[in-house]
Amino acid sequence: MQRRQWIHGAARLTLGGMGWLALTLARAQPSYKVSAEQLEQAIAKRFPRRYPVAGLLNLDAQAPRLRFMTEQNRLGAEMAMQAAGQALRRSYAGTFDVDFALRYEASDLTIRASQLRVNALRFDGLPPGPSQLLSAYGPALAEQTLQDAVLHTLKPQDLALPDGMGLQPDKITVTAQGLVISFAPKPMGG
Repeated sequence: MQRRQWIHGAARLTLGGMGWLALTLARAQPSYKVSAEQLEQAIAKRFPRRYPVAGLLNLDAQAPRLRFMTEQNRLGAEMAMQAAGQALRRSYAGTFDVDFALRYEASDLTIRASQLRVNALRFDGLPPGPSQLLSAYGPALAEQTLQDAVLHTLKPQDLALPDGMGLQPDKITVTAQGLVISFAPKPMGG
């Protein structure tokens, strides 16, 4: 009788320990971090850029300064702009401000900009006609400039441990220091 109680006790302890181990492993899932510096370097590679507007003028965009909007889990980007061309008598300096969410693209292991919002496109001293044209052009400019822009590319070795644990990239969290990518279980059969 004592032997049977001892075996039941040992089995409970073992199963309880395994449950604790599973809970500990679930809490200790790996995460992957991308620093603010890495993000800024990646986005700077896309600039400077020139955008023609209706054959009348050109917009030149410089590399943006990124803002880490932790409360909204988004990144903001403010770019110095220059407007010049035959429709204008001189060059005008301005700023273009957008923000965007982030998504993971499994096909090429990239973190990309998505869900762009135009906050402002301003040029000091620009006459009303060209100013209205540029305001209307803002969303298209945002699409050309940043929609689906690659902000970071993960390497297969970055994903080796999570993949071996049956995990895949899931949620992307914006922090003051950069991004944190958490992992979730892969779908069954995936």
